[in-house]
Amino acid sequence: MKLIAALALLPVAAAFVGPAATTAPLTAVAESKADLEALAVKLNPVVGFYDPLGLSDADFWGRGNEYTIGWLRQAEIKHGRVAMAGFVGYCIHANGIQFPVHIPGDYSTKNPAELWDSVPAAGKWQIILFVGFLEFFAESGAGGAHYTKGGKIGAFPSFNAPAGGDNYKIPHPVPVDLWDPAGFTKNASEEKKERGRLIEINNGRLAMLGLFGFLAESKIPGAVPALAKIGIPAYDGDYMIPFEGNFHWF
Repeated sequence: MKLIAALALLPVAAAFVGPAATTAPLTAVAESKADLEALAVKLNPVVGFYDPLGLSDADFWGRGNEYTIGWLRQAEIKHGRVAMAGFVGYCIHANGIQFPVHIPGDYSTKNPAELWDSVPAAGKWQIILFVGFLEFFAESGAGGAHYTKGGKIGAFPSFNAPAGGDNYKIPHPVPVDLWDPAGFTKNASEEKKERGRLIEINNGRLAMLGLFGFLAESKIPGAVPALAKIGIPAYDGDYMIPFEGNFHWF
């Protein structure tokens, strides 16, 4: 959680809006602090480069600064995508909307924070194993060059035509890819794709802050005054123990 909060400050996003289109595509090379400073201006020219924790100068595991920056940028984008899904999911369930097909269980609660607690242990493990498979596939080399070694930050490899080669194809072909299964962006210009990536980072940063706002308000009423006015339901469980009630730790 501390890492996510720190990444959200590198730099802070202004709003759920995209930046102006850029004139030149961003080349996928090993990341440096200078690249971050240039990216910060594209993402938010008002705030610019903002790194109070000095993460842009860090050297994790003794593998160099560019390796560290690539790792942090990948982590930020991944957390932002999860937060966007979580933010939208929270709003959908808070309004009483449910998908007709779901893991068996009682999901009658109107409190989104209690939804995970309603999922049976077997269902939780299905979700975790699926996410684990996606993580394994993404890190397997299927995407070609690794994001810490000059590979494209945030790219998820294709199941059917992985950049790493045919040896990474899924044995039983998956009909669609995880990213853009309908192929809406395959003919988009590089400038349009880059602008989309910038928008995604900004939206992901704001979603992380928004989702944490929901969690904070649900635990400490009044912690987020703007949310207190719309009535975020209180949650008496523990967000940091996702398997509470399923396991006993000694």
